[in-house]
Amino acid sequence: MLKFTKMHGIGNDYIYINAINQQIDDPCALALKLSQRRFSVGGDGVILICKSDVADAKMRMFNADGSEGMMCGNGVRCVGKYVYDNLITDKSRDTITIETLSGIKTLKITAVNGKAQMLRVDMGKAILKAHDIPVIYNSETVINKPLVVNDKEYLVTCVSMGNPHCVTFVDDVDSLELEKIGPYFENHEAFPQRINTEFVKVIDENTLQMRVWERGSGETWACGTGACATVVAACENGYCKKGEDITVHLRGGDLIISYTDETVFMTGPATKVYDGVIE
Repeated sequence: MLKFTKMHGIGNDYIYINAINQQIDDPCALALKLSQRRFSVGGDGVILICKSDVADAKMRMFNADGSEGMMCGNGVRCVGKYVYDNLITDKSRDTITIETLSGIKTLKITAVNGKAQMLRVDMGKAILKAHDIPVIYNSETVINKPLVVNDKEYLVTCVSMGNPHCVTFVDDVDSLELEKIGPYFENHEAFPQRINTEFVKVIDENTLQMRVWERGSGETWACGTGACATVVAACENGYCKKGEDITVHLRGGDLIISYTDETVFMTGPATKVYDGVIE
């Protein structure tokens, strides 16, 4: 018997498993099995909440295709909520830390009746150097550069928020056939570790609309690191201003992002849906 909790961050839904007191032998196979919608629990993947020697807890995320991811912004908020609601006895604390493959993330908690509701995450400094993202391109950074994808040229900006992102600005995101376009970006030869791709419409200098194709999962309703990368790209291209709160509209809801030279802050909700048991 395996206990789990279904949670989502504005529609980016994962199956969360407390691996501190439960043994998980093959998380990749588990993610493949449980993520199937209609035929199983269903979700964008599986996230394990593990013991950490350097933070309040450690997060390991596995995409729906079984691959292990570096970081998930919506996922880390949900892990933060789980840890605060279930593992932290001192409710006077308003800050917790989560270890990830992209480093330790610090979360500031806004709680209601002892339960975490809104969480602000210090996501760390945005990475713009092409080699570090990584992206294969003949320039040090990829900001508003042409990229031919499936015989069509796009202007793209590439950012890493602990995982790689390619942002392209478009006039209309609603009519995009992401299930056709997304795989060409994800598996493009310029991205040796594959890529998450954000298609973004600029509404005004403080508001963006975004759809995302996530590597290993396909289109998801939200992507926290993608929203961060989108705001970084918008500021670097002159659409938005650094240091200001930018609202990003995603299919599942809104995130508030602030980009500075030192870090990127992401604020949004985390929602528990239900607890379950797998036989």
